[in-house]
Amino acid sequence: MDILGNGEEGLDSALTNIYDLIILDIMLPKVNGFKILEEIRSKNIDAKVIILTAKSMLEDKLTGFHIGANDYLTKSFHIDELLARVNAQLRVNNNQTIKEHIEVGDLILNIKETSLTCKTTGETIDVVCKEFLLLEYFMRNPNQVIAKEQIYDKVWGIDNEIESNNLEAYISFIRKKIKTIGSKKYK
Repeated sequence: MDILGNGEEGLDSALTNIYDLIILDIMLPKVNGFKILEEIRSKNIDAKVIILTAKSMLEDKLTGFHIGANDYLTKSFHIDELLARVNAQLRVNNNQTIKEHIEVGDLILNIKETSLTCKTTGETIDVVCKEFLLLEYFMRNPNQVIAKEQIYDKVWGIDNEIESNNLEAYISFIRKKIKTIGSKKYK
């Protein structure tokens, strides 16, 4: 969990990190919340966004929803309501992410069968355990630079004690599998 004090830091963090959910105030110093939301949506960042603000006018709410907010809560609020809204958004996110396939380029990752198929060649290979988790994470976040720490947290867990070269080894295994099925991605 990151807590940032101004809109400039918030925007930078939203663009460089991967979040499942962002709680965003509109009236932030340096960059306002609407501008942050517009920017992250223009970059196709699909984190759930709950606007939490004192701005309670209908026009503000409509603006928030129009530019991509998933929910809008005005101050003063009860903490239990905020927690319920957070849980509801995360539940919606989890339901949406349970798709049978993820496609990126000429690759199709079958979630249920934990297999990877190249659309060009029709070749399929099994991917299991950490290879599958890494590949799924990368394919759900295409064209994004992801910090090693984020990968460790998401795939191995927050309290991981992974060796620094383990990630590189798994990425090497994944690349070999992608090459084996004839994907144009790594020729």
